[in-house]
Amino acid sequence: MPRPPRWPILMAVCLTAPALADDFEQCVSSLRDDLKEQGRDAAVVEETFAGVEQLERILELDREQPEFVQTFRDYLDARLTEERVDRGREMMAEHRELLWQIHDDFGVPPRYLVALWGMETHYGSYFGEVPIIDAMTTLACEGRRARFFFHQLDATVALLEDGKLERDGLRGSWAGALGHTQFMPATLREHAVDYDGSGRIDLRDSVADALASGANYLRAMGWQPGLRWGREVRLEDDFDFDHLGLDDPRALDEWQQLGVRRADGSDLPQSDIQAALLLPMGRNGPAFLVYENFRRIMGWNASVSYALSVGLLADRLDGAPPLRAGFPDDPAPRRSELRQAQEVLNELGFDAGTPDGLLGPRTRAALRAYQQDQGLPADGYPDPKILERLQEKAE
Repeated sequence: MPRPPRWPILMAVCLTAPALADDFEQCVSSLRDDLKEQGRDAAVVEETFAGVEQLERILELDREQPEFVQTFRDYLDARLTEERVDRGREMMAEHRELLWQIHDDFGVPPRYLVALWGMETHYGSYFGEVPIIDAMTTLACEGRRARFFFHQLDATVALLEDGKLERDGLRGSWAGALGHTQFMPATLREHAVDYDGSGRIDLRDSVADALASGANYLRAMGWQPGLRWGREVRLEDDFDFDHLGLDDPRALDEWQQLGVRRADGSDLPQSDIQAALLLPMGRNGPAFLVYENFRRIMGWNASVSYALSVGLLADRLDGAPPLRAGFPDDPAPRRSELRQAQEVLNELGFDAGTPDGLLGPRTRAALRAYQQDQGLPADGYPDPKILERLQEKAE
């Protein structure tokens, strides 16, 4: 019977900084042993890790992911371009028959699949050329997400055993994602489908396999046919900020009573559909109500900026206009400013987590709690005024 991986041993040799060669080799040896004792074919394991190298650049990319270090404005501006919208509409026209067949089979509208495709690889323009065994081994041995990347390596070996992948062709993103829709190996193994009937699953050279696999993945996560991702909204001037974030959904009828309107100022649809209010740039930026399918997009990539960008791109592909709301003119907070704000919040008893200079949900929650305590509009966003106030506390 396969036994659980030896996490204490593996974690003992995992790395918190770029490893010395001996440390990396010890970690790779532990990975090999654990995969074999999980029941993986010893010869395939040895072939998979033959010549594996540590890629220090991968660690840098992991720490500087745009989803974590860019403001929503910068993230969206770089991705929701007119060129990407125009190209996406061309792809929807070119693959119309295929996309609607996938819709009939899986319940996911074409605009969402094409938006995900556009976000992941710019409609197949670039798949990534990083050797993914090297990349995933580097990340497994770095330690922060050792379990996750061990799981991906295990899935890769299983796919190689089954002849569904070839060792020489394993090139993709810096994190190990593959093909048009950038599936991680475990997702590929569990959700990819042979939709073109070729007898093999090919997410790189078969658009049909890639898009149908994406739809199958969304369906498996609970995609709700007929429900949109969400919508841009407008907040009335006297709106208070008591109910924000994905953890505090309300019915649309209740949001209407609380002072939320469509982006054009008209009433929300009369419905008891649950929605959460997001203010990615605070009260002076765009506002969104998001539904359950937004959470399914976040199951693909657990970033609010990513999921909002996919939803907005899908809307544009369907003919919707650009965002109505503008963005604040304030400069983006520097990472050093955010780190200092986190330290001060922690000292004041508002738990912002380990100070890292990144604006995650824990930091937003701590900011909101501090703003509420100070009688300020509690939007959870570190604008210059709130950062200045926290800096004064530090001094």
